[in-house]
Amino acid sequence: MSKAMTEHIPHVPWLRRRIVITVVGCGGTGAQVALGLPYLHQALLADGHPYGLRVFLVDGDRISETNCVRQPFARSEIGLYKVVVLINRLNLFWGFDWEAVPHFVGSGQDLPDSDFLISCVDTRAARAALARIVSLKSRCFRYHLDAGNLEDRGQFVLGQPLRKERKDREKRLPCVHELFPSIIDARADNRDRLPACSAAEALRLQHPYLNSILANHVLALLARLLRQGRISYHGGFVNLTTGQVSPLPVNPTIWARMRKAAEKERNRLK
Repeated sequence: MSKAMTEHIPHVPWLRRRIVITVVGCGGTGAQVALGLPYLHQALLADGHPYGLRVFLVDGDRISETNCVRQPFARSEIGLYKVVVLINRLNLFWGFDWEAVPHFVGSGQDLPDSDFLISCVDTRAARAALARIVSLKSRCFRYHLDAGNLEDRGQFVLGQPLRKERKDREKRLPCVHELFPSIIDARADNRDRLPACSAAEALRLQHPYLNSILANHVLALLARLLRQGRISYHGGFVNLTTGQVSPLPVNPTIWARMRKAAEKERNRLK
């Protein structure tokens, strides 16, 4: 009898080159992820990795006054592209050559092929577009790590995009839209809460530390995968009202149960 799968071990020659990470969406969570990536880069170099990370930040949004409340931007930066401000800040401080892509994702042509595409977008339509792009046969995205949140809770899920030519279809990590189909149902965007237009409303609608907590979980999962070379969980669910964090285990039995529930959800959404 074969041993049950409880860990994911990547088979990628990452020591031969820089590991490419693309962060799409640099608002509350995405900006915090971006600011934490230099520490992962430094840790990899200290561990003996010869090259570390190469990072791209992608977002066409400009800094607004409300963004200066719970996102790492100053009033003097209002009107500038978020990704340009963040990349300039990181490159000047750390001496990097990381790159900004100040555009919204359309067909995906502006997205570089990446080892990890981290999506921190705030609409279901944007998630649907990224779910399609990462699965294109003509592109190479080894992993898709999605992070999303509501007012006081959020989730992060690392998956391997499903493509027809994959030989490890049964053992690959499922992506977030496979387990939770409603997350890419653009029709529900109109029912979701809209972004706050004032500082007070922004703080009332969302816990001030949710983005940074979620970003740290994303970074910790990446660090474990890249530094230890294996993970026993590939996501998790954070609830700041109860103080609980529930992991999403690497477990095909659990995936099968979640896929069955997802199929029912898909039928309900039709």
